[in-house]
Amino acid sequence: MRQSNLMRAIAGAAFAFFLFESLLNAQVPTAGNVFFGYSYYHRSASSNLNSESFNGWEGSLEGKLFPHVGIVADLTGHYGSQFLALPVATCAIGVVCGGNESAHVYQALFGPRVSVPVGRFQPFGEFEFGVGHMSIQNAASSTSFATAFGGGLDYRIVRAVALRFQADYVWTHFFGAHQDNARVSTGIVFRF
Repeated sequence: MRQSNLMRAIAGAAFAFFLFESLLNAQVPTAGNVFFGYSYYHRSASSNLNSESFNGWEGSLEGKLFPHVGIVADLTGHYGSQFLALPVATCAIGVVCGGNESAHVYQALFGPRVSVPVGRFQPFGEFEFGVGHMSIQNAASSTSFATAFGGGLDYRIVRAVALRFQADYVWTHFFGAHQDNARVSTGIVFRF
């Protein structure tokens, strides 16, 4: 009887150990990808800024939690110029005055991504949130909460390398007004 209880305790402990170990292993990303490429960013006009287009880069790191669900860390940098209008009192009558100033927009966003492989293609959708920062040379800078949602398509070239085409809607709130922005990116994906 005593040996039977000991065997049950050992079997229960072994079962608990293997169950706990498998749960821990399920939470650690065992696969994912790294992306880096060119990015085009179109800022919408708001009450205090004109609509502008920026060129730059995007990089992301995705860790898979489950076969079709991952967590993404996404960093972007976009560069261009922003038209700044001068106060009306400093302008001649009937003349638009102001000028273009160098500007850049950086964003750090995080969130879930869902993807499903279909042959050589892997479409995905994502929702991200984080922070954005815009700086205009000789003028001002602003930092705000930012969100993005969109999706894209990876085309597998070889097992570990793919091409990515991606488009996202990005919402920011710089200089006290909200902006509805479009971001389109393309580049190389390295899978691990």
